[in-house]
Amino acid sequence: MKEIKFNSKYPSIEDLRERAKKRIPKFAFEYLDGGCNEDVNLHKNTAEIREVELLPYYLSKHTASTMKTELFGHTYDAPFGIAPVGLQGLMWPNSPEILAKAAFEHNVPFVLSTVTTSSIERIAEITEGQAWFQLYHPAENKLRDDILKRAEAVECPVLVILCDVPTFGFRPRDIRNGLAMPPKMSAKNILQVLGKPNWAMQTLLHGQPNFETLKPYMPKNLDLKQLGKFMDQTFSGRLNEEKIAPIRDMWKGKIVLKGVANEADAEKAIKLGLDGIIVSNHGGRQLDAGESTIRPLTRIAKGYGDKIKVMMDSGLRSGPDIARTLASGADFTFMGRSFMYGVSAMGSKGGDHTISLLKIQLQQIMEQICCEDVIDFPNHLISKE
Repeated sequence: MKEIKFNSKYPSIEDLRERAKKRIPKFAFEYLDGGCNEDVNLHKNTAEIREVELLPYYLSKHTASTMKTELFGHTYDAPFGIAPVGLQGLMWPNSPEILAKAAFEHNVPFVLSTVTTSSIERIAEITEGQAWFQLYHPAENKLRDDILKRAEAVECPVLVILCDVPTFGFRPRDIRNGLAMPPKMSAKNILQVLGKPNWAMQTLLHGQPNFETLKPYMPKNLDLKQLGKFMDQTFSGRLNEEKIAPIRDMWKGKIVLKGVANEADAEKAIKLGLDGIIVSNHGGRQLDAGESTIRPLTRIAKGYGDKIKVMMDSGLRSGPDIARTLASGADFTFMGRSFMYGVSAMGSKGGDHTISLLKIQLQQIMEQICCEDVIDFPNHLISKE
């Protein structure tokens, strides 16, 4: 177990967020921080998680609390992992590698996105083959098969397939900042870069961020307009049972469906023989008029938790949020923005600090409410029914 190191300057994710906002260009921060449309679901995610209340048992016998959690045959040191995030190197150079290294050292899962800025092979090297991989479904089966073969070759234990991006989300900040598809770099963006010399220097040192996993399939020397066209033509985010079935036949490891938002899709995942689902609304970046994640999580865990591993991301920002989600029936949790705030705020030390912070917060909650094991969290849920 890695020794927990903690920087007292940043004792909350909100502190990291505020520091990140000061350190990186506005267009990069708004890409990370924003949701879609009017940000209704972005804020609702966290607000409704925090409506969950936990019951402490102060006079119960208590020896010790452990965060260790078994998932898919591996025992992790905590019941949370690092969710996949696209374009991580845009927000802070080399951030996928920083986070993958921290996750490996802390023995929590790191999930690599197809459209982030480090390759499958590099992240597998850093994590000794323990990183998970999220597949953004290609339009052509040949490309799908080749990416899966690469993930299999590095012995990736868990494949995550994404189902909640059938279309690009409508994100006003990104449109204003030129980060929609096709992207464009404006004079305003260049001025923002010049105002963040540390970020600019680190970007120069590490090079312009690229879609490293996709590099072998991309024509060389694409300009931004051509890149947008390539991404639009190469990927079809809309999944269905016919697309998932051959992946299940092909992939020998565990498969998790990410983006589940209702019971019907949970049932389909079970029928398809998948091993887990992640209840998620893409961090409020796709559907502003949908539910927060904690509501369907509670229903799905109650109805299907004995048939499939039920996990959740979107909206979690603290150890208490993790505790609330586990008490509501989740087997495991993931966080994306929180870790990117950490790296954007603290650079190479951000991954280690953020994981340590969440571990400290969660351990305190467990000891406070007299919860000895992660699987006991539901016993502390105050029911609102």
